[in-house]
Amino acid sequence: MDMSNLHLTHHFDVIIVGSGGAGLSLALSLPEHFNIAVLAKSSLTDASTFYAQGGVAAVLDETDSIQQHIDDTMIAGVHLCEMDAVKHTVEGGKPSVDFLLKHGVQFTLDEQEQLHLTREGGHSQRRIIHAADATGRAISTTLVQRAQEKDNITIFEDYIAIDRICSQKLGLADQANRALGLYALDEKTEKVHTFLAPFTALACGGAMKAYLYTSNPDIATGDGIAMAYRAGCRVANMEFNQFHPTCLYHPQARSLLITEAMRGEGAYLRLPDGERFLLRFDERAELAPRDIVARAIDYEIKRLGIRHVWLDITHKDADFVKTHFPTLYTRLLELGIDITQDMIPVVPAAHYTCGGVVVDENSQTDIQGLYAIGETSYTGLHGANRMASNSLLECFVYGISAARHIETHFEGSYQSPSVPAWDDSQVTNPDEDVVILQNWDELRQTMWNYVGIVRTTKRLQRALHRIEMLKKEIAEYYQDYQVSKNLIELRNLVLVSEMIVRCAIERKESRGLHFTLDYPQLLPELRKTVLIPPSFKVEQVLVNTAEA
Repeated sequence: MDMSNLHLTHHFDVIIVGSGGAGLSLALSLPEHFNIAVLAKSSLTDASTFYAQGGVAAVLDETDSIQQHIDDTMIAGVHLCEMDAVKHTVEGGKPSVDFLLKHGVQFTLDEQEQLHLTREGGHSQRRIIHAADATGRAISTTLVQRAQEKDNITIFEDYIAIDRICSQKLGLADQANRALGLYALDEKTEKVHTFLAPFTALACGGAMKAYLYTSNPDIATGDGIAMAYRAGCRVANMEFNQFHPTCLYHPQARSLLITEAMRGEGAYLRLPDGERFLLRFDERAELAPRDIVARAIDYEIKRLGIRHVWLDITHKDADFVKTHFPTLYTRLLELGIDITQDMIPVVPAAHYTCGGVVVDENSQTDIQGLYAIGETSYTGLHGANRMASNSLLECFVYGISAARHIETHFEGSYQSPSVPAWDDSQVTNPDEDVVILQNWDELRQTMWNYVGIVRTTKRLQRALHRIEMLKKEIAEYYQDYQVSKNLIELRNLVLVSEMIVRCAIERKESRGLHFTLDYPQLLPELRKTVLIPPSFKVEQVLVNTAEA
């Protein structure tokens, strides 16, 4: 190895890419003698967890039951959820809540000083613990603080992972494909660092920045999914992209989510003439699962030629509204909307990636030593539609499970093979960054117009054709120029967008979040859509391959 690159090489026991609920739950669940690196693409709290308004679903009330939570999840997922994953997650609810309480997360309490439980779409019981309407902020800031207090956790902010390092990529064909680490770009110095460890976890979030309108933070560019696929991991169910029904329609706040808990507490969705139109689409009205609500809004917007619908909670007591939704009340008041008196203009926006990297109940991928957690992963929990507040629960259950698995398989005397430093000697500085921005805009517009809430085969084929052209252009650009954050993210988003389209074309039915006018009916068989990467080898499979 070039001696000048030694200071850019780091050795750890575990590398975690991502500082949201999934990544930090893993970091804080590992024994303190583990030497852990946490890579954050931006600041530590700049993760989807921080922006989550709703809460964590868990069976905590005596009127509720594990079976009811399982049944609700299966119904919301249109029975495509994998039962083992649902059971594992739901049974992990109480331990996950205990984990959060142990680390000091301050949840909202009721009059009896017990955890206050609210209800959201798809849930038959009140089982959502929350911190007013800013649960994600409470969880994220608390877990970040705990991680910063740990001497065994080293934090690297403003580091974006570029690609996985695996034994197969190094030409060690006689060995099982094993994760060895990754390359990451330090944005501040523009230097590429090499991180080596026997265990790596991808907790990078989802890929909803592929769409023009989204509730997600800018970091949600599918990095973990793309890196795992390029390394040889299977990816599943990428056609199921959840559009949150109620994102604020306002020129000054395009990504402000209006929590589903507002509908859980009695808010109505209305048309300009005041009609509660959801009653025409589903008997559960505003408490129907998100796919149904989002499609209903999309249908009415297109039918009437309007820009948005209205969310109305003005019929509730003003003090009740201010107490239950203090963050939203204050923020919307700043934008000239008093939610105790004014209805809120809302539209659907891309919100959650239900598919991802195939993992088992320990969050392990097809590659030894490589884990995927949270929105990056496909556990089988969500099926064709994620039920509200199951996603944060999934982060903690699978983060804790991964920690136990890593601890069990840690040998303590790992010696990584020789890994070459990043070679950028043959590339030049890009002369026109506008090329990247133009391709980014074109991709997001294509995905929004052709791969949105309602799809057709013709639109999907058009999208695939354009994405393939973009993919070729970006590959050539990536070969010739120095890497940058924008280039890395665009490269990942184009690959993940291709996965979304290919999975959507392959599913010849309308189920949950995937609705196509060409195949409006449900098929009798239940199956997941699995994409096999070119470098995948059957003998490397470490996770369950059973059908859903």
